[in-house]
Amino acid sequence: MSASRIPFHQGQNDQGAALARVASRVRAALAEPAAERLLTARRPLFTGIGASYAALALPVQQLREQGVVTQRVLASEIEDGLGGFEADVLVGVSQGGRSSETLAAFRNAPAGTARAALSNVVPAPLSQLADVSVGLGNEPDSYASTVGYTGTLVALDLIAGALTGRPERVDPWRDIASLTGEVRARAAEVTGELRSRAAGCVAADVVAAGASRASAEEGALLLREVVRMPAAASATRNYLHGEMESAGNTLHVVFGSGRELALARSLAGAGHTTLLVTTVGVDAEVSVPDLSVLRLPACAEAARVVLEAVVLQELVAQLSEERGVPVESSVFANDDTKEGGVDPGDFEVASPVASG
Repeated sequence: MSASRIPFHQGQNDQGAALARVASRVRAALAEPAAERLLTARRPLFTGIGASYAALALPVQQLREQGVVTQRVLASEIEDGLGGFEADVLVGVSQGGRSSETLAAFRNAPAGTARAALSNVVPAPLSQLADVSVGLGNEPDSYASTVGYTGTLVALDLIAGALTGRPERVDPWRDIASLTGEVRARAAEVTGELRSRAAGCVAADVVAAGASRASAEEGALLLREVVRMPAAASATRNYLHGEMESAGNTLHVVFGSGRELALARSLAGAGHTTLLVTTVGVDAEVSVPDLSVLRLPACAEAARVVLEAVVLQELVAQLSEERGVPVESSVFANDDTKEGGVDPGDFEVASPVASG
């Protein structure tokens, strides 16, 4: 079984309602007796590759804040087993359930380690290897993932909440459909104003801290995958320790409401196109011509990370149009990253685009 492919823009349009459905399905799945092996874990280890790995920054941050010993690891680093890791459950995330590296990690997990799969597509090879399987509901998704990625964030938050005994009344997803629409509309306005300057940049840096590191990593991936712009993700404090020195005809996307505020002003003040995505008011942006500010509504941390992804999706949609890159196209089709190979019909193979 596979989720049907939809255009990127349709994924954006349908996302709010889809996320509400995903939240309802995952809540129900976690209430089933079959989920007990996952929800009684004391040392969960999260693994994935690509966008799925990026999403794992959210639950790892949430669980550590609650005193749970956990981490995330690239699936490619544990293909041969879990040597060096003490885990009682391996949580594998793969939106289509076919990522070859995550499957290898599941197949080589030692006896006694429970395997929990989170995927959009069920049944899939990953869910068939799992002791516990949680599905998003086979939601239609775009090739450069929209609903699949944000739905994974929703599910990971609900898993983290269940692991730590979060009360049912504390649920960040009840208003997600309306919030998604509101933020996308605002993102279209802000990114539309900077798209010409941003599209002319030769590269991009995406910077964040804490749970928003998921957004930095997903942002860099989307800029590479959709816009064909070289991009890197950085943790805020590490970025300050030298990485930002290479700024020059670069786009900077900064997520956060702490040290990120001064960072964004510094970058824009030096003449670099900068987009700050924050939950606080920033009055000084009018005096910094190269600084664009998109203020998100106050909400729970996990919901904020989803809304950051909504902003990123609109940004890359605008830039791909400005640069003349079809959103659904791809330069390389690697046939060893998915079990069963890639489906050439999923996307148009196109030539690389030179930066302007």
